[in-house]
Amino acid sequence: MKGHAPRVGLGIDIGGSGIKGAPVDLDSGTFVVDRVKVATPQPATREAVAKVLAEIAASFPEQVSADCPLGVTFPAVVQHGVAYSAANVDDSWVGANLEHVFSEVTGRRVHVLNDADAAAVAEHRYGAARDAEGVVLLTTLGTGIGTALLVDGRLVPNTEFGHLEIDGHDAESRAASSAREREDLSYEEWATQRLQRYYSVVEDLLSPDLIVVGGGVSRKADRFLPLLHLRAPILAARLRNTAGIVGAAVAAAERFGAPS
Repeated sequence: MKGHAPRVGLGIDIGGSGIKGAPVDLDSGTFVVDRVKVATPQPATREAVAKVLAEIAASFPEQVSADCPLGVTFPAVVQHGVAYSAANVDDSWVGANLEHVFSEVTGRRVHVLNDADAAAVAEHRYGAARDAEGVVLLTTLGTGIGTALLVDGRLVPNTEFGHLEIDGHDAESRAASSAREREDLSYEEWATQRLQRYYSVVEDLLSPDLIVVGGGVSRKADRFLPLLHLRAPILAARLRNTAGIVGAAVAAAERFGAPS
């Protein structure tokens, strides 16, 4: 007896250095075929980025049906499809209706969300926060600190807890992974002097039931997470650099319905 064909979604992750996309098996959270990655155009204008996105969306004709909706992550505050900021992309994006722009060039229904929000959706569906109830906080430690919040699996979009003012500083300026590298801190110094303070403040504000830590440095989570003392469990993200694509595909399928 043959198994049923997987439900397939399509996700594209737009970043400051690369734009990458893949068809996603919505049952397992894995890529159906290898992702396609293209360098982000410089400058990352509307026309240039939209052209690359359209090319990537058209790269999987055998795996993705013509009526499959497209999920896209974007490095910005995104409200109802409109960008209200622009991180590492051209300022011309501010005020643009991303869903209209990307739908026009791909011919697909499009759902756009913040990149950290997409990662949280993926981790809740398939990763470290799988099926977790209550309040889940995802943070990405990188150049800055990205954050996303889920309540009983529902996304509270566009949180910016990396920019909390703590001890007179923008939190990410002292606690991001880039701060550790810039100041040549050991993992122990970073954890005990910077991350402990950051996560303690956030925990007191949100009382999360679970904290998930992503970003490239999460590959070395064993070097710093065990040094943190918090009420909530704190775990390393599992999907790593696939989370944006996977979360975008899931969010689009949930909004529009995935082809069976």
